[in-house]
Amino acid sequence: MKTVLMVAEKPSLAQSIAKLLSNGQMNSRKGSNGACSVHEYRGVFPPTGENVFFKMTSVCGHVYGLDFVGKYNSWDKVDPSELFTGPTHKKEATEKLRMPTFLSKEGRGVDFLVLWLNCDKEGENICFEVMECVEQSMNRGFGQCYYGQRYKSSMNRLGEPNKNEALSVDARQELDLRIGCAFTRYQTKFFQGKYGDLNSTLISYGPCQTPTLGFFVDRHDKIQSFKPEAYWVINLQITHPGGRSIYLDWDRVRIFDKEVAQMFLNMIKSADSARVTKVVQEEKFKGRPQALNSIEMLRSASSGLVSVVLRSYQEYQVYQMTT
Repeated sequence: MKTVLMVAEKPSLAQSIAKLLSNGQMNSRKGSNGACSVHEYRGVFPPTGENVFFKMTSVCGHVYGLDFVGKYNSWDKVDPSELFTGPTHKKEATEKLRMPTFLSKEGRGVDFLVLWLNCDKEGENICFEVMECVEQSMNRGFGQCYYGQRYKSSMNRLGEPNKNEALSVDARQELDLRIGCAFTRYQTKFFQGKYGDLNSTLISYGPCQTPTLGFFVDRHDKIQSFKPEAYWVINLQITHPGGRSIYLDWDRVRIFDKEVAQMFLNMIKSADSARVTKVVQEEKFKGRPQALNSIEMLRSASSGLVSVVLRSYQEYQVYQMTT
């Protein structure tokens, strides 16, 4: 009987997927690295239609990380400018997990590899890291690798990971390493001893963290310098001859000139009727939500959080103006 090794991105996902695909009929054991479990069961492998033995396990994020070699890790022996061209190498992301050894051991003698990594560039990159670890251990080598999304129907339409997206992550990792290390070392040495109240033990710089810090500082300055300004709105309710009340929204929303607002209010009060100028009917369909990858999940979460913060801030402004 042939064997299929399946690898998810986290231990919890491996357990959930194995439980779903096996209908709960699986046996579990602890992996040799002590961090990942292996869930085993028998079933049909859709791409070939064969009865196979499944082994589902996981990684714990990236298998490999990027670092400088030898002397380039020394702050005293290398000028920060040399880090832009210095040699780098891949190393185990977390040495105590012994992930490459664990994956190679679990991949020994398997016929197929199915990858259940996150649906984003980082997930694509981890796909190739796993494939590198398992390739030499498989019965047929590198050619029998498949890539699945994180839902059950994916087993019927497995594809291949995207090499270009994986390479883009390699490029981003190298940029982060070179820029982050070079500027961190430079500015730490530059500021040491120049300001008595500055903790200059380590002044880090990062392509992501530094611009983000700039956004926070800019937003903080705007909040500190904000001056509330009164505005007026018109809330209008009309009554249909049939007795139905309708609340109308003002297209202008608000106005900062009280006299202009009063002029509009007087015009409305002097009117004895309202005329409907246009009626539009349209039918909309909302599709079924797609499974969130990590990027879309963060975008949705951030959007929701921003909405809550803005609403709270607006309510606070109204409170300040009315008290």
